[in-house]
Amino acid sequence: MRKRAAHIAVYSIIITIFLSLGLLAIRPVGVHAQIPTGSVPTVTGTPSGVMATVKAGLGEDTINVRSGPHALYYPKIGVLMVGQSIPALGRSTGSDWILISYPGVPGGQGWVFSKYVDLSPGDLPVVQPPASPTPEVTQTINPTLAAQFIVTVAPTRLPTFTQAPPLTIPTYETSGGGQALTGIPMGLVILILLSVGILMGIFSFIQRR
Repeated sequence: MRKRAAHIAVYSIIITIFLSLGLLAIRPVGVHAQIPTGSVPTVTGTPSGVMATVKAGLGEDTINVRSGPHALYYPKIGVLMVGQSIPALGRSTGSDWILISYPGVPGGQGWVFSKYVDLSPGDLPVVQPPASPTPEVTQTINPTLAAQFIVTVAPTRLPTFTQAPPLTIPTYETSGGGQALTGIPMGLVILILLSVGILMGIFSFIQRR
């Protein structure tokens, strides 16, 4: 038993020595990679389609992005900076508003006023506007407050037309001043008196001589 154990120990030592020598003989092989001498082409992405760029010189640093093509009927959903470019998707019927891609909002789209942006060459389809949102609060008028401004005017009776009484035109009878009471014409009476006067004058002249 002792001899067998001694043999096993000797064999183990020998195997260990050979394994050690084998590991020392193995050398690491270096990887020699060739460095490219030419320039490596890079792929640069270019935007496709019509692009809308915010104009400079508007007097503001930003322009409003709305949910629809109208400043009163649709709320503001965001802004664009001056010089910022964004894909244009369509236009309104009169080309007054431009539909743009605007991530981060419901639907990922918004509308900007066409006079605030420059468009790159290309055609934009006409897009129907979305339905205008219903106002959350319906404005009501206080009837008590409104009653203070209501002026009730008392009705006045309009004048009625009363027909004037008919005019009574007086009639005058023709006077008989041109005739004497006895029916003798006034001209004959004057002629008689004149003749009498002439005769009396002649008679007086004769008496004086």
